[in-house]
Amino acid sequence: MEIITNKKNFALIGASGYIAPRHMKAIVQTGNELVVALDPYDGIGIMDSYFPQASFFTEFERFDRFIDNYNRKNNKIDYMAIATPNYLHDAHIRFALKSECHAICEKPLVLNPRNIDQLKIIQKETGKKVNTILQLRLHPSIIALKEKVSKELKLNPNKVYNIDLTYLTSRGNWYFESWKGNESKSGGIASNIGVHFYDMLSWIFGGVKENIVHIKTQDTNSGTLVLKNANVKWFLSINYDYLPQEIKEKGQTTFRLIKVEGEEIEFSNGFKDLHTLSYEKILKGNGFGLDEAYGSIDIVSQIRQTLPIGLKGDYHPFCKKVK
Repeated sequence: MEIITNKKNFALIGASGYIAPRHMKAIVQTGNELVVALDPYDGIGIMDSYFPQASFFTEFERFDRFIDNYNRKNNKIDYMAIATPNYLHDAHIRFALKSECHAICEKPLVLNPRNIDQLKIIQKETGKKVNTILQLRLHPSIIALKEKVSKELKLNPNKVYNIDLTYLTSRGNWYFESWKGNESKSGGIASNIGVHFYDMLSWIFGGVKENIVHIKTQDTNSGTLVLKNANVKWFLSINYDYLPQEIKEKGQTTFRLIKVEGEEIEFSNGFKDLHTLSYEKILKGNGFGLDEAYGSIDIVSQIRQTLPIGLKGDYHPFCKKVK
């Protein structure tokens, strides 16, 4: 890991969730300091492993006051990391920018493209940058795939690839009682577990020509994404019943598969330090910003607004599992 010698000060909004420790670890591994964190839940023992000296608040008002006072006392919060529920990202990014901090926000950056349009205005007004975590763009297997496809498209610019994307990650009943099960807060299945796949695919195979939805239930979304150079049949679900039998027999609860022209792309490994790599690039001024996030946010917004057509046309084979 490359250590940044000019130490930066960080704030973190959303310290108790699944993804927050990856941000804490990234701050540590890039040689920087977490000054303060905010979360309404106060059982944040994980902070003892990274930044036990950091200030911590459960109320936004006290956190806001701390940030303001800190910035006035010849100190500076340089970056604000945001790992909160999806529907709060937009407001927390705005707060970061208006607090004179660069923002680093988890995916999905926001729920709707119009939010990005407004953030561009605030970004310009404040001179601070919005960065998002698009870690699949940094995955070695995905980078290798992009390089391979780019070479092939130079020889045949009109080539259209056939792609199958299957991602199942089982969730219990708690999911539907949490904000994640509320489409107005999470954006639904496509936003919550699929947005980084759509980003990766459109990054490699070009923009969207057609966005067809076959199935849309509370626990499963499936459709066909027609990109400039690819037809993508995709299936996303949190329903354990739809896992392949061999996965169940292994006692596993997650299954991810991408096939390009019938060839499986192995990318299950290599995720371990992608947040740290993301931070390294952000600290150098090379992070992924609003423009890079726009395409995938537009895709998931369209999926939410599109009526499913059922099992018509060239649908994903897993659709037959859905009852």
